Amino acid sequence: QVQLVESGGGSVQAGGSLRLSCAASGSIFRIGVMGWYRQAPGKQRELVADITSGGSTNYADSVKGRFTISRDNAKNTVYVQMNSLKPEDTAVYYCTVRVAPSTYWGQGTQVIVSS
Repeated sequence: QVQLVESGGGSVQAGGSLRLSCAASGSIFRIGVMGWYRQAPGKQRELVADITSGGSTNYADSVKGRFTISRDNAKNTVYVQMNSLKPEDTAVYYCTVRVAPSTYWGQGTQVIVSS
């Protein structure tokens, strides 16, 4: 089993910044892709960004240029630095980790951006 612990959510005004962290622990041999998804009220869960073990990144168009995903393979931790936050970024953010053959999800952390 793999456990994911997220931190860093909270409330911020538009234009502000937050950094989310997600640490994986447990029966980990090799972590593949790590990423962040979000789900706003009444909407489907959507990909925010993901990053491969080699460092290749992928971003949703809505966050390009504002969010930066990174990972520390030695710590089994993935981060997302969120700058220039907008009210439409308000959502519960979930980290996800691929440890073949399974994909694991964090419990979610709330991000609220007020205008």
